[in-house]
Amino acid sequence: MLRAAERIAKTRANGYRVVAVVSAMGDTTDELCDLAAEVSARPLPGDLDALLSIGELVSSALLAIALADLGQVPRTFTGSAAGLITDNIHGKAHITDVRPDRVRTSLAHGEVPIVAGFQGRTKKRNKVTTLGRGGSDLTAVALAAALGADICEIYTDVDGVYTADPRVVPTARKIEVLSSEEMLEFAASGSKVLHLRCVEYARRFGIPIHVRSSFVPDPGTLILPGLDRHPVHQPAREQPEVTGVAGVNSASKITVVGIPDEPDSMARILSVLSRSGAHVQKIVHNTASPGSSRSNVALIVPAAQANSALAVLHAEKATIGFRGLQHDGQVGRVSVTGLGMRSSPEIFCTFLKALSDADVDLDLLDISETSVGAITQADRLADAERAVRLAFGMAPAEEHAGTGHYDNLAPAVYPRPANGLRSLAGI
Repeated sequence: MLRAAERIAKTRANGYRVVAVVSAMGDTTDELCDLAAEVSARPLPGDLDALLSIGELVSSALLAIALADLGQVPRTFTGSAAGLITDNIHGKAHITDVRPDRVRTSLAHGEVPIVAGFQGRTKKRNKVTTLGRGGSDLTAVALAAALGADICEIYTDVDGVYTADPRVVPTARKIEVLSSEEMLEFAASGSKVLHLRCVEYARRFGIPIHVRSSFVPDPGTLILPGLDRHPVHQPAREQPEVTGVAGVNSASKITVVGIPDEPDSMARILSVLSRSGAHVQKIVHNTASPGSSRSNVALIVPAAQANSALAVLHAEKATIGFRGLQHDGQVGRVSVTGLGMRSSPEIFCTFLKALSDADVDLDLLDISETSVGAITQADRLADAERAVRLAFGMAPAEEHAGTGHYDNLAPAVYPRPANGLRSLAGI
């Protein structure tokens, strides 16, 4: 906390205006969840959000105390007071509007606004909501966009984005510059240094992100919108580049068997799942065979959401008209991230051969402009990731592949500097 205060004070001394967005400390959010569980097996979502939002308020008050000792003039804001408006889905609310008038006024008065991340309020009735995992990062990016900031700096316990988790793979390399599209694939493939929604928001509004260490002043990883279309310090070539390998084993596979071969069958399934809050990551639809009027659909969802997805599908079985459900409790996904994946058959061939040589059975395959991925058995994920990493020359044989998991600390937002310089150039 003291280090964050000193960094903010130094940045302001260099002529920049600063808005700080804070997360809860350590395991505070988990501890609050445990407290709620001790008094109720099923707390109301709105009451739970009101409780969980307290962690960030503690952090903002402590940072304000530290900044005041350094001669700064801090002013704390809840997410609601900072103008974060969300929908009414408690626990995983989505931002619908940002109205940072009070934050802008605070900046004009020479203060340091400190905003509690992870939270907002509904438009109607002003109910407290939380944004879900990575919510403080999302708050920082949303405020950066609304305030017209040149850059959003997110401070964490690593000094940038790496090709693998450096705590697991000692030879992992820090990546100096990434496109937002590549970072989207990293986040979707299991690398948790930035949450997917945070990167999506930054890309949508053209906000550069600088991932930096909370502990050292060194430059980190710049994530720039549109870098894949306008390369920075990259040679003009079309050759594909593999940036990293990632794996995640926190997913489940649900197969909906015997769906009526009707145009709106898939829409009915996804509509039902949306009401359960399940986030469908992959869909594979096996079309009906000749002479058959039914087909199967395989769905990949986060393992934590599988039970609720199964329950709501069972409840709507008659409405949808399917015959049964199959559930693989846990599956893994290994992927290669980079540029030019779809247009480079050699990447796909190398990926498949590596898994075949490692005797890893594949279920579903997917490919995009920036990623090639495969669903595997959860207990073979480490072998699959190691084989793929070796095939692309990214780790020695004796090393084990990591999952690219990092824990975030307090992010900060930098609006335009008072001296007229772009803050990106000053970082």
